[in-house]
Amino acid sequence: MSKTAWQEMGLTDSEYARILELMGRQPTLPELGMFAAMWSEHCSYKTSKPVLSLFPTEGPRVLQGPGENAGVIDIGDNIAVAFKVESHNHPTAIEPFQGAATGVGGIIRDVFTMGARPIAALNSLRFGDLKLDRTRYLLNGAVEGIAFYGNTIGVPTVAGETWFNPSYNGNPLVNAMCVGIIEDGKIFKGVAKGKGNTLMAVGAKTGRDGIHGATFASEEISEDTESKRPAVQVGDPFTEKLLLEACLELMQSDAVVGIQDMGAAGLTSSSCEMASRGESGIDFDVTLVPQREEGMTPYEILLSESQERMLVAVHKGREDEVFKIFEKWELDAAIIGTITDDNLVTVRENGEIVAQIPSRFLTDEAPVYYNEAKRPEYLDQAEKFDPMTLPEPADYTQALIKLLQSDNICSKEWVYRHFDTTVGTSSVIRPGSDAAVLRLKNSRKGLAMCLDCNSRYVYLNPFEGGKIAVAESARNVVCSGAEPVAITNCLNFGNPDKPEVFYTFKQAVTGMAEACRALDTPVTGGNVSLYNESPDGAVYPTPTVGMMGVLEDIDQATTSAFKNTGDLIYLIGQSQDELGASEYLANAFELNTGRVPKLDLAKEKQVQKTVLRAIREKLIKAAHDCSEGGLAVALSEMAVQADLGFKVELNDPWRSDVSLFGESQSRIIVSLGKEQEEELLNLLKETGVEYSKLGEVTPQEVTIFHQGKEIVKTSSQELSQAWKEALPWIMKNN
Repeated sequence: MSKTAWQEMGLTDSEYARILELMGRQPTLPELGMFAAMWSEHCSYKTSKPVLSLFPTEGPRVLQGPGENAGVIDIGDNIAVAFKVESHNHPTAIEPFQGAATGVGGIIRDVFTMGARPIAALNSLRFGDLKLDRTRYLLNGAVEGIAFYGNTIGVPTVAGETWFNPSYNGNPLVNAMCVGIIEDGKIFKGVAKGKGNTLMAVGAKTGRDGIHGATFASEEISEDTESKRPAVQVGDPFTEKLLLEACLELMQSDAVVGIQDMGAAGLTSSSCEMASRGESGIDFDVTLVPQREEGMTPYEILLSESQERMLVAVHKGREDEVFKIFEKWELDAAIIGTITDDNLVTVRENGEIVAQIPSRFLTDEAPVYYNEAKRPEYLDQAEKFDPMTLPEPADYTQALIKLLQSDNICSKEWVYRHFDTTVGTSSVIRPGSDAAVLRLKNSRKGLAMCLDCNSRYVYLNPFEGGKIAVAESARNVVCSGAEPVAITNCLNFGNPDKPEVFYTFKQAVTGMAEACRALDTPVTGGNVSLYNESPDGAVYPTPTVGMMGVLEDIDQATTSAFKNTGDLIYLIGQSQDELGASEYLANAFELNTGRVPKLDLAKEKQVQKTVLRAIREKLIKAAHDCSEGGLAVALSEMAVQADLGFKVELNDPWRSDVSLFGESQSRIIVSLGKEQEEELLNLLKETGVEYSKLGEVTPQEVTIFHQGKEIVKTSSQELSQAWKEALPWIMKNN
C-alpha cells in the first residue's frame, strides 16, 4: 500500500489528524513539510523530552542551559565558555566524508552563534567490526571528513575517542563537540523580537542538499537508505571561516537582535524557533533568499539544510551595517522579511502567502510521547554470568600484549594524526592523554575537556553505565589537573518505540542525572539521537559525555605519562573482585557480558577531590584514570607514552586476571618523586581515601608481581610496539 504525503514525510496518521485540528483546514505542501520537520524526533524531542527533564541544568557557573544553540558557563575573569556536542550519525552511514565534515561544521556554527570564538573541537567515533571492508571505508571517510573541515577552518581537534563493536556495523556514530570562548561575557541568542525589525539571511546560498535531513535522522537506517543521499549536506569550510569572522564582527556592534544557525530543518526551524523564543511573529518571502539552484520551490527552500547559513534579526535601520560586513567577507546578505507581533510564521512566494502557521503550533504544540519501557531479558542473563568459570591465561604477558592490541585499547594516533591539534597555539595537552588542556590567552586559567562513554557498560546495565559515563569523564578531567564543572551530552540510542530500547534510554539518563548531581556537573545542553538502528538491530546505547573542567592555573596541567625513573607509583582508590563487562572478556573470549562494575559516587567524589588537591599542591607528576583494560593496561599506557617501564606488586586476594584486567571504578594511578611521598601520604590519610603503593618507574623493564609471584615480564618497547602499531596494521592489511 502506497504511503500518503504525510507518511512519506515521517508523520503518523494521528499526528496529521492533530495538524488538521490545530489548523482548522488542510495544510499546504510547504506547511506540511514544516510540520514534518519540526515535529520530527530530531527537532522536537517528542519521545525524549519527558526523560530529559531528569537532568540537573542549573548551577552557579551556568549562564545558559539547554534550549539555545549551545550551553554557556562562567569561568571567571569575565570569560564565558560556550560548548555543545551533537550527532551526525545517519549522514555518515551513507556518505562518511560529507556526513562527518558537516557534523563538524554544524557544531562550530552552534558555538559561534552564541558569540563565542571556537577554540577546540572534539569527536567521539563508533564503528563496527574492523575486519569488514565497509567499516574501514566508513572510518576512513569520517576521519578524512573531520580533518578536512576542522583543519581548513582552523579549529584544532584536541581530544576524543574511537570505539569499535559489531553493533555499529550498519549505523556508525559520529558525535562532534565544539568549545568556544566569549571574552566579554556577552551572549547572543536565537531570538526574533521587536515589531518592524528586519530578518536577514546571510552566508552561503541555499541549494537542494539536505532536504528532509531532520526527518531522515528520525528513522531507522534501512535498505532504502542509499536512496537518501540527497539528505546529506555538502560542507564548505572556507565559506564557514568567512561566515565565522563576519558573524563575530557583526556581534561587536549592537545591530543584532538575535541570530540562529540554519541547521536541522533549515530555514523552517531557525525562523519558527526564533519567533517562538521572542514571542513574536515572522513574515518572509522565500524568493528573496539567495539561491544557488534555479527553480527551487518554497517547499525546497524552507527545508533545505545547505550549510554555512545564518538567519539574523537586525534592528530596523541598521541593515547597511550588516551588508557592509558581509560584503567585506564576500558573503551573501539579503533582507528576506520582518518581525511581526502576530505570533505567526508567514511564508510568501513573490508576495503571495504559501504557508502561515502560529509558531507555537510548530514548537510548543509538537506531540509528546510517554513510551512504554520494558527491561530487556538479556540484562538478567548478563547479571548471572560468572567470569570465574573461565580459565586464567596460560601466559599473562601475552594476554596483556593482546589486550593492548585490541581495537578499543590500542593507540588511536592513526586517527588523530590526521587532525591539526595545535592551530591557535593554545593546546597544552594534546590527544593521547586523559583529557585535552588549552590555555586561555591573557589569563592564568586553562580549560580541560574530554568526550567519553563505555557503551558496553550501558548495554549491560544502563543505570550504572550512565553513572559511569559521567564519572569517568570527570575523572579524566581531574587527571589533567582541572575541576569538572559541567557537561554536554549526545544520547545515541535505537528506536524508542521499542520498549526495551526506551528502557535503556530512560535508565541511562536516570543514572547520568544522579552522577551529575553528586559530582556538581550540571547539563548545559546537548543532543538526542534516536533510531540508530540498521536491519541487524540497534547500536549499543551510547550516551556520550562531553566534560568541561577549569584549571585555575595552567601550570597545574598534568599528563598521564610517567616522568622519571625511580618515581613511585600509587593507586588512589580500591580494586574490587570485578571482571564482568570488561574489555578483557571481549578480547580474550569474545564475551560482551557479565556484571558491570559498581560505582559508589561518594567514593568517586572523594578520589577525584583528593587527586585534584594533590595536583594543585604539586605532589604528583602524572595521573591516569584506570578504565578499559584495568590496572595492567593503565600502567602500560603510562609507560609507553614515556618510553619507560615499571615494576609493581599487587597483593589483593583476587584471581590474577581480576587483579590485572578488572575494571573497578574510582581508581586513579599516580606517580611522584620520592621526596613527595610523605606529603602525599599525609594528604591521603587526611582525606580518608583508600590507596595502595604499587611500585616504581623503571628505565625499560616491565614486571608485575601478584601475591608474590611474577606473572608479567616484558619491556616497554614490546608493549609500545603492540599498542602503537595495531590500528595502522588493521587499516592497511585487512
